[in-house]
Amino acid sequence: MKQLEYYDVIKEQLEQQFTEEKDTIEDAAQYCAKSVLANRVIHVFGCGHSQMFAMEVFYRAGGLVPVNALLIPHLALFPKAKLSTLQERIEGISQQYLDLENTSSEDTMIIVSISGRNAGVVDMALAAKEKGMKVIALSSRQFGSAVTSRHSSGKTLQQVADVLIDIKCVAGDACLSAEGMEAKFCGTSTVLGMAVMESIIARTVEVCVENGYIPPVYVSSNLDKGDAINAEYIKKYSPMIDCL
Repeated sequence: MKQLEYYDVIKEQLEQQFTEEKDTIEDAAQYCAKSVLANRVIHVFGCGHSQMFAMEVFYRAGGLVPVNALLIPHLALFPKAKLSTLQERIEGISQQYLDLENTSSEDTMIIVSISGRNAGVVDMALAAKEKGMKVIALSSRQFGSAVTSRHSSGKTLQQVADVLIDIKCVAGDACLSAEGMEAKFCGTSTVLGMAVMESIIARTVEVCVENGYIPPVYVSSNLDKGDAINAEYIKKYSPMIDCL
């Protein structure tokens, strides 16, 4: 049964993910905690489906407040999914967008791209580094080594990032096959990547607490006390977080 096969693949890849990448996840969390402790923010960026990773850790119950989701409309799956594929291959958009944000060399940039090959993510990584940020990439070494860069520098995201957390999906992402079908189906990168994103946040919060600082965390707006608490956070951080 394919649903159980998928579950088995996910379990195996998650085990590999957290065993082999524990040090890079730790490095990422240390950089993120340094930004939070400096009263700055963590920017999160992705194109197409990878915008989900920014959404996962932004403005959500239990999430760190100083997270800035870089949700560029031109790179979204709507109104036309095909456009996001075209736009993520164009240089210059990411850099100009970042120039419109409130940034600091004390910020941290997280970029998610499983292939790491397209101009949009390489541009964002280079722009963030130019501003003095540390760049963390969630990307697949296996996938990245199977493709060429689409950036004029000839570099991939994996080659630009300060910290590379290797997402343990296979090249092409899809992991299941069926007799009579040439194409594979059901990707695993989202499950793996989301688990990594939340683990970075978990360790970031812990490091802050270890350093004597209780970081701001959103409370569910469906709890009676949530709106009042979150309103204070939004008032403080909205100058640094464009989406707020």
